[in-house]
Amino acid sequence: MRTALTRMVNCMPDLEVVASASSGSCALEKISELDPDVVTLDVCMPGLDGLATLRCIMSDFPRPVIIVSASTERGAETTLNALSAGAFDYVPKSLNPMSLDITHIQHDLIEKIRAAAQSRETSFQCRKPPTRVDSGTLSTPSVAPEIVAIGVSTGGPKALEQILPRFPRDLPVPILIVQHMPIGFTAPFAERLNNLCSIRVKQPDQAEVVQPGMVYIAPAGLHMRATRRTPNSKAKIWLTSQPEDALHTPSIDILMKSVAEIFRNRAIGVIMTGMGSDGAEGISAIFRSGGITIGQDESTCAVYGMPKVCSELGVLSRVVPLCDIPRQIIQATRRLRQA
Repeated sequence: MRTALTRMVNCMPDLEVVASASSGSCALEKISELDPDVVTLDVCMPGLDGLATLRCIMSDFPRPVIIVSASTERGAETTLNALSAGAFDYVPKSLNPMSLDITHIQHDLIEKIRAAAQSRETSFQCRKPPTRVDSGTLSTPSVAPEIVAIGVSTGGPKALEQILPRFPRDLPVPILIVQHMPIGFTAPFAERLNNLCSIRVKQPDQAEVVQPGMVYIAPAGLHMRATRRTPNSKAKIWLTSQPEDALHTPSIDILMKSVAEIFRNRAIGVIMTGMGSDGAEGISAIFRSGGITIGQDESTCAVYGMPKVCSELGVLSRVVPLCDIPRQIIQATRRLRQA
């Protein structure tokens, strides 16, 4: 397995594997000696296991660590624990019991190593000061928002664990979230968040009525849309595999464009840490419809990719640090609470 991973990385002209290790204790010695920009770490190792090794790395040699884990329910829970402990991202591996072929993860692995290396320049050394669009004094929206759509990718699990517990149980709007995750990860992730929050968090069912004070995590492998039969009927969640050619499933763009179409200027769109540009079209749709659009600032993003694209398009009403996102939403919905 170590040989296969080494070959994958070394075939890229901009990357080099400086060492491999057969155990956690050996890995710590080599990290101390060689100071690599990025570490890939399996969770199942002899002696010091992956989680214990990760905690030592983050304590003694903080740097981006990418977890390579089995894409099973047990593997998902272990990976989520690793993300909470400070891992930068993860790459799930699905292995045939008769084969050790993991070439299917090469593209994902390489892209995440590159993003991790870039993040180390800011995340683990120096941070740029926050860039804000708003002045700090929040304007009251002309109409009360009725829904919040959040899009997030790399760095998202830890970021969501930090902000969702800040929402009160009686939040007067629902929150719909697309977090890029492989199949098998979103259900345990929703359950984990639900145990951390006073507001209820779940993976939705097909045609479920959207309720205030609820957080819905889109299931991996399916797109999540907001639908409404008539202008006066209650909004429902629609889960579908279409379109099949979307770059990400679930897609942030698909969720946010459906929210913009139904709720118009009564929607809040939030774009958070992640690679790529998913969410740019959706945030733009909410912005053009008169809704509130919020971007996570560069200083608090694990990867300043998706928010950066939205910022450069000029479709963000506000750019704020991660910890300020709940306050923005709560204050915007206060008008609805008082109505």
